[in-house]
Amino acid sequence: MASTLISNPMTTTDRSRESSKRRKKKKALTTTTTEPQQNPNQWKSEAQQQVYSSRLLTALRQVRLGSPPSAPRRGRAVREAADRVLAVTAKGRTRWSRAILKNRLKVKFLKSKRQRVRVTGNSRLEKKPKVSVLRLKAKNLPAVQRKVKVLGRLVPGCRKEALPVILEEATDYIAALEMQVRAMSALAELAELLSGAGSSSSSAESQQR
Repeated sequence: MASTLISNPMTTTDRSRESSKRRKKKKALTTTTTEPQQNPNQWKSEAQQQVYSSRLLTALRQVRLGSPPSAPRRGRAVREAADRVLAVTAKGRTRWSRAILKNRLKVKFLKSKRQRVRVTGNSRLEKKPKVSVLRLKAKNLPAVQRKVKVLGRLVPGCRKEALPVILEEATDYIAALEMQVRAMSALAELAELLSGAGSSSSSAESQQR
């Protein structure tokens, strides 16, 4: 019995610890392999721009049908639709796309809540905006940390993230915004061409009459 104990000094607790460490390593490897990598170059492809443009057209049609042309918030609705379609095109692979979609759901919930408050007339449910302590503390931070905080505010979903994550998300987000600008400018040029062709055809018909 003594010889067996000396030859096998490893106890059951040590074995369980080693097995748990192996499991954690396997989980880390599987998460790194299965998690999709961000590729900012995908936003530069024409196929991705065509997919985004077609989805944006359908979203803009819904905005046009939902609000009259004289609505003051028409431009804001167009911008929200463009950002929402951009997040959907990203397929939730990035933090900024998930944050945009999550923010959209929050806005819908807040709108429904405000309507309920107006119907009931109860002012206790309305909360006044509070001054955040983080803004006061940000003034005392060094210049680099302040810039990191500003960049984290500009990129959706990156307010409390580390610098490497913010830089990775910002690179992908900027590439996506550049593709959005290209797609929207192409749609604007197409709309101008169609409007010019329609006006010229109407003038030609009037001259023939």
